[in-house]
Amino acid sequence: MVGAARVIRADRSQLRWDMIDLEGLLPSDHRARIVWRFVESLDLSRFYAVIKSREGDAGRPAADPAVLLALWLYATIEGVGSARELDRLAERDLAYRWLAGGIALNYHGLADFRVDHMEALDRLLSESVTALIAEGLVSLDEITIDGTKVRAHASRDSFKTGGHLARIEAAVDERLAALKAELASDPAAGSLRRRAARERAERMVKERAAKARAAFEKVQAEKEERARTHAKDEAKKKPSKAKASLSDPQARMMRFHDGAIRPAYNAQIAAAAKEGIIVSIDMTDRRNDAGLAGPMVDDIVRRYGKTPKTLLVDTNYATSEDIAALAQHAAGPVTVFAPPPVEGENVKPETRVRRARARELEPDSLKAWRARMASQEGQTIYRRRKLIELINAHRKNRGFGFIPVRGRLKAQAVALIHALAHNLMAAHRLRPQHA
Repeated sequence: MVGAARVIRADRSQLRWDMIDLEGLLPSDHRARIVWRFVESLDLSRFYAVIKSREGDAGRPAADPAVLLALWLYATIEGVGSARELDRLAERDLAYRWLAGGIALNYHGLADFRVDHMEALDRLLSESVTALIAEGLVSLDEITIDGTKVRAHASRDSFKTGGHLARIEAAVDERLAALKAELASDPAAGSLRRRAARERAERMVKERAAKARAAFEKVQAEKEERARTHAKDEAKKKPSKAKASLSDPQARMMRFHDGAIRPAYNAQIAAAAKEGIIVSIDMTDRRNDAGLAGPMVDDIVRRYGKTPKTLLVDTNYATSEDIAALAQHAAGPVTVFAPPPVEGENVKPETRVRRARARELEPDSLKAWRARMASQEGQTIYRRRKLIELINAHRKNRGFGFIPVRGRLKAQAVALIHALAHNLMAAHRLRPQHA
């Protein structure tokens, strides 16, 4: 061979006009198109009603809420929970660019949109499930309720005792007093902007400490009540002081399935487990699920105006009082399927006799529940409760194991977006089967 190899070399200094056809580049069966069709079917009037930029008035137009919602739903399905990452994807990834449709975005706007519309998102969940009921894809006759722990956006070091919080508040008061004294002695000391920023920062720290103190007092009251009502159980535990988080006062230290104790929320989910559709979701600060069956049924009534005929819950989720109350619910009787607590082998004979006598005096609803769970048919029905674990697994795979925001209401907004994203994919799977 003679001479050097002949190749076309890169010329990055050359200006070019690229013609990009987003509509043509995205396949017709792409998941992003499924998300957009779902968003187009929703009533988003509540999102548009809060936009301040109006026709005929001055001001920059706002980004279309339909686009922002579609981006978050698609990102949730893909397991993306960061607003910064979503902002980058909207510039580089074809599917996200197609959904954005050329709208200029920034991560601040994306992050604010996700948490500023909790009530509207809550309404969308109810309306979208109602539409699925009208299609015949889902029924509220049999509902399963379960709770799962979700890590909060707080560290263990952010949890402080009451004494530590009091010292923080006292130190902030001293610094604020020093700033006011400095202003009184020398009005020209420092720039006004710098001093205002310092005062604002100190006030924010004080507000966070005050919220943490309120949360601490709530935790302390719960520990004292627990020590009073369950003295023997509490005596067996290792002594610990009540604490509250400075960064997220509404988060609690909770024990996870792997035995680790982490800052978390307890996400309660009600679902039509056979169809895989979430009908209600609520973020709580409760460490256990006992007694939460009633509030979840009440939330279903609030959303859809009726109670489920059958309710499947885990042991100790619904107390005896809950089972009796649900059997006589004002919106309609609810038949509960939950295994009775298993008696230990070391129970004294007199204790067994006393419990048997107490059960003879129970209302008919509790006697029917015990007979129901002792039957083969009851066991067969209850085994369907395990289907909700598949829903929890899907959500965890999409990033629901960690909440990237702080505060229960913001966490609730993120949970609602996860529920909407899960339901739209479940409905997409159900429609061909139903047809």
